[in-house]
Amino acid sequence: MKSGFVAIIGRPNVGKSTLLNQILGQKIVIATDKAQTTRKRIKGILTEDRGQIVFIDTPGIHRPLNKLGEFLMDEAKCSVPDADLILFMVDGSEPAGKGDKWIVENVLKHTESKIIILMNKVDKVKKQQVAEENLLSYKTLFEENIPVLRISAKTGRNKDTLLANIFRNLPDGDLLYPEDVVTEENMRDIAEEIVREKILLNTQDEIPHSVAITIDKYEEKEDIDRIYATIYCEQKSQKGILIGKGGALLKKIGTEARLELEKIVEKKVFLSLEVKVEKDWRKKDKVLKNFGYYSENK
Repeated sequence: MKSGFVAIIGRPNVGKSTLLNQILGQKIVIATDKAQTTRKRIKGILTEDRGQIVFIDTPGIHRPLNKLGEFLMDEAKCSVPDADLILFMVDGSEPAGKGDKWIVENVLKHTESKIIILMNKVDKVKKQQVAEENLLSYKTLFEENIPVLRISAKTGRNKDTLLANIFRNLPDGDLLYPEDVVTEENMRDIAEEIVREKILLNTQDEIPHSVAITIDKYEEKEDIDRIYATIYCEQKSQKGILIGKGGALLKKIGTEARLELEKIVEKKVFLSLEVKVEKDWRKKDKVLKNFGYYSENK
């Protein structure tokens, strides 16, 4: 039996969370088309006859612009040393860019873990020659020969081949988690992320990146879960946008989040949302820690 840790590393918005949900066959991490959707390391656990894979979905790596950016970078980098295998996920519909090169030079270059390059979104490339040129641009980022696998996180193309390659590269070992466990996340964490996802899907410009969610109270009863959450933003103008005319947008966000949470807990959910302003919270260490954005290894 094989078991081990697999870190999914890459630039923002290359499809890391979509891939993990696809592999597990259920949604455990939020996924949108906006950068920085994933803010914390999230473990997704696949158990089958061949063994157990503990996937670590990481925030997209980019040069940090504030304290939150530094936290996101730490979250991604912390996953590398302990990983038995690293999936370096790239957007195969375009050639390697400065961001990919930066990740290789600053995160992957000195790791002793095995690496597989995952070329996602290659189905977008119509010309075979262009696809091959893109592939070569990623391979040449490394001094040694790194295996490459073309996939589609959205459709699941080559998922079986990917899993076979992962198991091949994992060490022999017993299960790391009970076989019925799919994630370490608890319902407070999941509720927080679901609310943030609905904000990401319903807002534009700077709003998605300037919000943080706290679950102030979670009451779990047999027939209903009652959740009280606060949405924090950085400016009064952002608060007005989030609430919307007559409270319409906040109501829409709340309804969408509640309906999804009801599917997860399989019972009724009462969800109360409040919006508050915490000026420039992404630049403040103390506030970041209060919002759960702190590295345990520091």
